[in-house]
Amino acid sequence: MIEQLGHAFVQKAMLAGVCVGASCAFLGIFLVMRRNALFGDAVSHVAFGGVAVGLLAGVQPAWTAMCAAVIGGLGMQRLRRVPGVSGDAAVAILLVSGLGVGVLAASASGGFSVDLYAFLFGSILLVSYADVAGICATAGVVIGALFALRRQLLHVAFSDEQARVAGVRVELLGYAFIVLTSATVVMSMRLVGILLVSALIVLPSITAIVLGGGFARTVATAVGVAAGSVVAGIVLAAAYNLAPSGAIVMAGVGVLLSALGASRLRARRSRKRALPSRCQA
Repeated sequence: MIEQLGHAFVQKAMLAGVCVGASCAFLGIFLVMRRNALFGDAVSHVAFGGVAVGLLAGVQPAWTAMCAAVIGGLGMQRLRRVPGVSGDAAVAILLVSGLGVGVLAASASGGFSVDLYAFLFGSILLVSYADVAGICATAGVVIGALFALRRQLLHVAFSDEQARVAGVRVELLGYAFIVLTSATVVMSMRLVGILLVSALIVLPSITAIVLGGGFARTVATAVGVAAGSVVAGIVLAAAYNLAPSGAIVMAGVGVLLSALGASRLRARRSRKRALPSRCQA
């Protein structure tokens, strides 16, 4: 299995995948803390609609996907302010709308093409050097922006009102976060596919939160889990001729289940240690 690491296409896939995993994990921390974990999934489905429209119109699908994702994210922000429309309802509306547009555009073009399937399920082992350069640059911008805005995003993650009191421009920050989420989704969909982008955003973040620690440690753990899942998934996919996106996601699921088991075992040991001290008291 180690011999797979010597292939150039595997090395390119790993470099691109680690960059994408790191940005997805960092972004996911704020989404999970905000209890908005499905936002990435909704944006990815809207991006699917943008990809289908781009392929139908003969336009670069990455640009149409980015435009669709940003417009969809802004639309969801507006929907949340409508009385009677809850946050999860707004996410559901965005999700099904994007999927509907994508299916209509695909049917208008004569069915699902090979290019559209590549965006749906990912093709990380087929990335070129130009793709890797673009992905690394985009990931660097996203991670840098999230790092620069981390304090404001933490304020908003706990409470909008608290953030406003602290002087955070909540509306402007929300727009910036939508753009960062859209860029991350569009960057990721070529690698793990539109249908599995949310897994790369959510799984490492939840794993890190389950393991506990301060904010810096949680981010570092999430990034490490994402990078490890990507590397393990790519190696397994190359060695056993599996779908890379599915292997990456299942590697992340395995790490999460291990973290949940370790957390439960740690809690059980803590209760056992506390029991004798209570009896002595």
